[in-house]
Order: sequence, then C-alpha cells, then structure tokens
Amino acid sequence: MCGIAGLIHRGNTSNVGFELQGMLQALKHRGEDSTGYALYGKTDGQNFIMRFKVGENVAEGSSSVKEDVSVYDERKKIVDSYLSELGAKVIKEDRILPYSLRYEIQYDKDLMEFSQKIESVEGVEILSMGKSLEVIKDLGNAEVVCNRYNLDKVVGTHAIGHARMATESGVDIKSAHPFWGYPFSDVSVVHNGQLTNYWNNRRVLENKGMRFMSECDSELIAVYLAEKMRNGATLEEGMKESLVGLDGVFTYFVATKDSLGMAKDTMAAKPLVLYESDDLVAMGSEEIAIRSILPQEIETYDPFDGEVKVWQI
Repeated sequence: MCGIAGLIHRGNTSNVGFELQGMLQALKHRGEDSTGYALYGKTDGQNFIMRFKVGENVAEGSSSVKEDVSVYDERKKIVDSYLSELGAKVIKEDRILPYSLRYEIQYDKDLMEFSQKIESVEGVEILSMGKSLEVIKDLGNAEVVCNRYNLDKVVGTHAIGHARMATESGVDIKSAHPFWGYPFSDVSVVHNGQLTNYWNNRRVLENKGMRFMSECDSELIAVYLAEKMRNGATLEEGMKESLVGLDGVFTYFVATKDSLGMAKDTMAAKPLVLYESDDLVAMGSEEIAIRSILPQEIETYDPFDGEVKVWQI
C-alpha cells in the first residue's frame, strides 16, 4: 500500500526532520517495512554530502545472512582509496552505523563517473549526493529510523519521505524510498503505486547508460526524470512527460535543491491530499499526515487526475 509525505517551507526554514517524522509516523499503517527521508538543509553550497552504505541492515527472521562488520570495513577502505583516485577530498566523515556513512566531500568533476567508480565496490551504494540533500532510509517505521539516525533536529527548507509496505521487491535498504536522481545532485523521488512498463523502460534507460540499484519499480521514476533532465528538460517538463511515458497507477513527489513537485497519473487511482498556503505546502497519501503538523482548522484538497505541480522555496 505504502504512504508518501512531503512539505516545503517557502522563504524560511523549519525543523523538517521532526515534521516529516510526524507525517510519516501518521502513515505507518500503510507500511512499516522500511521508512525513508530526503531532507534538504541549508549548507555553504561548496561541499557535497554523500550518504552511502557499505552493506544491508538485515531484518530479524530474514532469509538474508547478516554480514560481518569486517566486510564493511574492507569496503570502506576501497571506497576511500577510490575517492583519492578520483581527486575527491574528504573534509569530514561520520560512520553513523556499521553499514551507513556520511561524507562531506570537495569534488568538481562528473558525478556519473564518480558514482560508477564508487558503486563498482561490491555491496556499496550511494544513497544521495547533494549540497543540500541527504537521503536516509532503513528498515522500520518512521520513529525507529528517525531515532536510529537522530533526524528529529534536522533544520531545512523542504523534505519528502516514504513509509513502505514491500510488495514486489525485497525488504532491504536498496529497495526503500526515496531514490536519488542519479547522476544529478540534490534530486530525490518517492512514489506510491505500481508501474506496469517498468522492465521495458528500464532496458531502454540502461542502454543509455543510466544505472539501477534495485528491482523496485519506483526507482524507475527517479532514473526516468534524471535522463530527461540530462537531455535538457526542466523538472516540470520531465514530470509532464512521465504521465505519458510511464504506465500504471502512481502518485509521486520529486524534490530538488530549491523545489518540490507532485505528479498524479491520469487515472488518479492513488490518493493524495494537499494543503497550500503562502509560506507552507504540505501533502500526503492521507490527510492525517498533514494534520500531524497542522492540527488547526485548515482547508485541504485532492489534486486532479493527470496534474503536475511544482513549488519553489
């Protein structure tokens, strides 16, 4: 079933980590297999923030085998050596969990080449690259993930997130949302629904050099939009093209360093409720998500079928 939520503060900042946690926790009945956050904070605009993993969190009772931490250590060493080869300078590194790391990096070359090199290491995946974006996702509900990564004090301008019920792909971090819009910095996507032309589109995009890290159909949206923008389309143009190029039932949110957008397919089978004011836009799969941060009397509405909207900070 899954639930998605997003908000954007226009002209100011707020505790978006805490706010998104409340919105996603209100949607936990739609899925608790994994939860993901894409948080956009204020930075100096100079260094990249790379969130990446060197292994998987394994759920209790899972058929997957939990890896020894020494494997993670070895993978981290290889990543560090590749960063040096690429000419990337690590300004700061944090090992949040044995399998989850956050690096601040100085790098001014091609992100596609960079990502291909780093992700050539077995078991390594870049969750996000950005100067304001940080993608954090893991197993468990919104509160569990928020507490695990200390997200409740993150200040920023906007955020999107996802509460996942696994249906067609595994219960693991690589299949969790949000998905980074590789190879673009600061682009992320969350999705509720099902894409019926996933494999055909995936083969076409892979032949164009785009990468996929999972078999989750939602990842296709991030890659699809990235390929459109790579060829000169604006975010809004790419989103409008997706209503024709992607088949199925879907509602999705996409965020960039300074914008938040939503798209709803022409059948409008997947729910979305939206609140909009001069300084705040909040939306989610159910109104209860919006009410978690706006308990006062407010007016909400359901976007039309085939609608695309984009807001700027």
